[in-house]
Amino acid sequence: MAIFYQPEIPAGVHSLDQEESRHCVKVLRHTTGDTIKVLDGKGSIYEARITTASPKACAFEIINTITQDKPAHYIHIAIAPTKNLDRMEWFIEKAVEIGIQEISFLLCKNSERRVLKTDRLERKAISALKQSQGAYMPRINELLPYPDFITKVQEKRKYIAYVDFSNPAKLYHIAPPGDTYCILIGPEGDFTEDELELAIQNDFQKVSLGNSRLRTETAGLAACHGLNVINDR
Repeated sequence: MAIFYQPEIPAGVHSLDQEESRHCVKVLRHTTGDTIKVLDGKGSIYEARITTASPKACAFEIINTITQDKPAHYIHIAIAPTKNLDRMEWFIEKAVEIGIQEISFLLCKNSERRVLKTDRLERKAISALKQSQGAYMPRINELLPYPDFITKVQEKRKYIAYVDFSNPAKLYHIAPPGDTYCILIGPEGDFTEDELELAIQNDFQKVSLGNSRLRTETAGLAACHGLNVINDR
């Protein structure tokens, strides 16, 4: 069954947006009476029947609703975007498939990319949500200077992934299940010592993601996967 995305269903909107409508009617050739699946990204998955097969606004009626509870944990990855945007798209796609609640982008001293538009990244996240049939769309935040971000973190468990092979604290050993987490992932040149110290001053704990030196997007995904594994035990 074809899967589509409409976040405004809880507000009473029972039609797809123009892009989704075109894909539904023109590409997949759905017509009036066909059954489709629609996600709202807010916890509900709907079985719906098309009532108006318009490529501009494909209308539907809801037949059945399945609602999923929010997970007991909350994973927030704050990452310095790579110069090659494809690598960030890959990270978002895989993180959404695995399970993530929030993604933020950090402007660090060693950042290679200093301007970032999130529209394309949000579309990649929607595509991954539909692919994985996830119930919750993660929050994706705009690029923010590192010092500004550090002081606004609300999660209880705060970690900074830092390349320091003398650091014995592995994320997977110290993060407890069923909690809220924010983990900082630096640029290819890593965080500066000043950025590390600022994080520590704001109650972040320095952690390791393993013995290998990881690329930025790989580190982000390793952290995301590790925290999900901890919470799947």
